Amino acid sequence: MRATLAEALRAGPVVLDGGLATQLESAGADVSSALWSARLLHDDPAAVVAAHQAFFAAGARIATTASYQASDEGYQAAGLGPATPLLRRSVELAVQARAQAGLEDHAWVAASVGPYGAVLADGSEYTGRYADGMGVARLRAFHRPRLEVLAEAGADVLACETVPAAAEAEALLTELDRLGVPSWLSLTTVVGDDGAVRTRRGEPAEQVFAMAAQVPSLVAVGVNCTAPSGVLSAVRAAATTGLPVVVYPNSGELWDAGARRWTGTAALDSADIASWVAAGARLIGGCCRVGPSEVRAVAGTLSRR
Repeated sequence: MRATLAEALRAGPVVLDGGLATQLESAGADVSSALWSARLLHDDPAAVVAAHQAFFAAGARIATTASYQASDEGYQAAGLGPATPLLRRSVELAVQARAQAGLEDHAWVAASVGPYGAVLADGSEYTGRYADGMGVARLRAFHRPRLEVLAEAGADVLACETVPAAAEAEALLTELDRLGVPSWLSLTTVVGDDGAVRTRRGEPAEQVFAMAAQVPSLVAVGVNCTAPSGVLSAVRAAATTGLPVVVYPNSGELWDAGARRWTGTAALDSADIASWVAAGARLIGGCCRVGPSEVRAVAGTLSRR
């Protein structure tokens, strides 16, 4: 029988997957639309299964679903109807990939819940500027139906990720507390010149992590889509909660939303992982531009501990 993710984290670090869209694109899928990888839940579900399998083969023990950018607003704008069937499909495909990999008792499915900015498809999840005008109540109303569907779809954990602003974190945490299902909250952060870790909107990350520590169903808190150079400071900030820390940085490259391309040089170095673990990291993988080869390196590093 498969242990719960919380039980597994008490036993030691668990390897996350990498960037699902990164792997899909490298396999030839078109992820250039406003729906990103969520488009393939409708157009090419087999490609999604294959991407999950590639990460499992590399040593990942968590499959993060292709639902990051899935919402009623996004799908209806693309003429694909309501999101509910495709949200459920995202979990079904990850479960299918786990079964085909023979990992039913050794791996978990994390249902991805991206921020409202992902729906806008303009890179605003890296600024959080939309949160100022929306407020907590509107953000709760946006996230509530997605969270409810994914909670009922059979995922092992809800992965609320790339959260750029305190208001959106509060909205998600309030809904997660209401649902009471295993979840994690992952901010996207920056480190200021003063060494302080802040949300992309500029709020102190420790204050947001402290809010998360009050939600009993959370199994982890941490950061993703953060530059590798800022990870250690963020892990230390998240570890003040006493919860296991989830960390899955991007490659170190930067997304140019206007040109819709990545710039800069990859800087993700598996040699940093030992320091992250020592600081409290227990769920470790990668985000944008991190593929199976990098996840394999993470798994190899953790196996040598």
